[in-house]
Amino acid sequence: MDATRVRVSDEVLGRFPGFRLRVLYAFGVRNRSSDATSREWLREGASRGLAALGGTRPGQHPHLKLWRDAYGAFGAKPSAYPCSAEALIQRVVKGGADAVPAINCLVDAYNAVSLANLLPIGGEDLDRLVGPCVLRFATDKDGELDGATAADASASEAPRPGEVIWADDVGWTCRRWNWRQGPRTRLTESSRNAYFIIEGMSPALTETELDEAARELAGRIEATMSPGRLQIVAVV
Repeated sequence: MDATRVRVSDEVLGRFPGFRLRVLYAFGVRNRSSDATSREWLREGASRGLAALGGTRPGQHPHLKLWRDAYGAFGAKPSAYPCSAEALIQRVVKGGADAVPAINCLVDAYNAVSLANLLPIGGEDLDRLVGPCVLRFATDKDGELDGATAADASASEAPRPGEVIWADDVGWTCRRWNWRQGPRTRLTESSRNAYFIIEGMSPALTETELDEAARELAGRIEATMSPGRLQIVAVV
């Protein structure tokens, strides 16, 4: 199975040279419903994230401020569309350590590591990906739905030209860079092959910190979900 299916377009790298990306591939994983272990991951991640904030507002943390700058640069108002990591820690700041809901073990794992490190992390079902997944700017041809249901209004809203999106050969898989994943490639309890996108912006984030976050996530999956193989790829 090809483990190099996640790419970044030259246009995005040219516009955002500080972008850094690690991809963790997990093959033959045994996902399951959330349990006491995965809920504890979320509580621990929430506690570490709050400690990292040190009482500052989430958007002022160096990791998250650079994402606000990036969002503003491609036309997304960051106060209305916070990056995924800021949205998670905002829930904790407002609602406490149990404010982030448990979904399933794979999702809980990456949400916990995202909270702990204040880094955007997303996870997708590799078997539902059609062709490569590319980080690129949306065009006027990206207006069609990618399998979203009419009931999911947030997913069915078409990307705007110039917006940064993750997309495969069928359509977008994540809007506004890492703001909102689409439903087509979501991780479920039946997912067996997955990929995880771990994103950062330098200089606030070092290469070592990004690698450590990827290894932390890999460790949780390896210890509890018996993957056949794990592979971390440094894309940029």
